[in-house]
Amino acid sequence: MNREEIKQYLPHREPMLLVDEVRREGETAYGLYHVTGEEYFVQGHFPGNPVVPGVILCEIMGQCSSTLMLDELQGRTPMYAGLDKVRFKTPVRPGDTLMVTAKITARRGLTFFVDAEAKVDGKMSAKASMIFTLVENA
Repeated sequence: MNREEIKQYLPHREPMLLVDEVRREGETAYGLYHVTGEEYFVQGHFPGNPVVPGVILCEIMGQCSSTLMLDELQGRTPMYAGLDKVRFKTPVRPGDTLMVTAKITARRGLTFFVDAEAKVDGKMSAKASMIFTLVENA
């Protein structure tokens, strides 16, 4: 899916839509985000040494993970219910393409447990075990 197709399912919009493309294979999603350096979150983080903040890396992994729940997203919004075992390994910088792999490990009703990792050029940048609950839209 490209950005326009992703927008049909996820509620995120610019500047917070942080997935350029995603491909699903069963219970696994493979997503890409190209860091341009124009993003608001690298403008001041850090001047002269721009780095994507860890919380944004979690958001990128979360948005990619949310595409695994497409069948359940109609009328619902995916919300973080927990982040565990979060690790940041190498910085992500402007010009990098972040490749995310996310896999559903368990499900209980509308709560999904997902393991995700984000890499640049095959090198681990971040990983996390995440929990999402789908909340009915108001």
